[in-house]
Amino acid sequence: MHPVDALRINFNADQLKLLNAAMAFLMFSVALDIKPSDFRKVLQFPKSIAVGMVAQYLLFPLLTLGIIAVFQPPVSMALGMVLVSMCPSGNMTNFLVHFSKANTALSVTLNGIIILLATVITPAGFLFWAKFIPESEALRKSFEVGFGEMALIIIELILAPLLFGMWLNGRFPDWVARIRPWVQRISLILFFSILVLALLGNGDNLVKYLGYAFTIVLVHNALGMSTGYWFGRLNRLPESDSRTLAFETGVHNTALGLLLIFQFFNGLGGMALIAAWGGIWDLVTGIGLAAWWRERVNS
Repeated sequence: MHPVDALRINFNADQLKLLNAAMAFLMFSVALDIKPSDFRKVLQFPKSIAVGMVAQYLLFPLLTLGIIAVFQPPVSMALGMVLVSMCPSGNMTNFLVHFSKANTALSVTLNGIIILLATVITPAGFLFWAKFIPESEALRKSFEVGFGEMALIIIELILAPLLFGMWLNGRFPDWVARIRPWVQRISLILFFSILVLALLGNGDNLVKYLGYAFTIVLVHNALGMSTGYWFGRLNRLPESDSRTLAFETGVHNTALGLLLIFQFFNGLGGMALIAAWGGIWDLVTGIGLAAWWRERVNS
């Protein structure tokens, strides 16, 4: 066993409750960008939606296993990669797509569908794909994570606040438009402040093993974005739709991944390191790619 497989990020009960509440508030803020009518737009982009779903939930997990086979990371990091690959699109994808001048309507619709399906797909997908990680059986069995437990926490902290926020947006659009910017800023600051404070006590260990995570996260993220874009082009989608799928496939809600790691995997260090660094790197590459594509549109 690699030393990182034995590393644990210690969260006490009060910190975990705060993190859960912050996650629910974060998802509520995301929902303020989604209206029930947005889901009817699936009829405008049926092929793009289908291609995006296949890219994110079939091709990307398969390619993730390919990266694991090539790089042979510690088992806990491999588990973190699979969990990240099964998390829904990141909270920033709508902004990145809009900023890059790609297809924002497609992004909102696809993001909403993926988040709603996360209740089933995230736990089921992780439990399925994790079985193919070499030498992971002992570590997986030590946690005894069940589908029902993971699905329930996603319903409580993702689906319920998401549906409530969507209902508010549909029922009181003018009021939501006024509070949306502040709610979204506060939710991000709140969530990441709690997370950073909780991680500070484990900073030395995380820095010690960051080198193991840096390259693999870089490759994982690049492959996710490339998968979305090139699978879109292979299926002859418009350029704007393919760019949208690059963000939807490559930028993931690693905050949800971290929450699940602390809730069900006792803060397993290798998993947490992949999810935490992955969230940071997603933003770096996402903003960089969005700026580059935006400049090409303007030129």
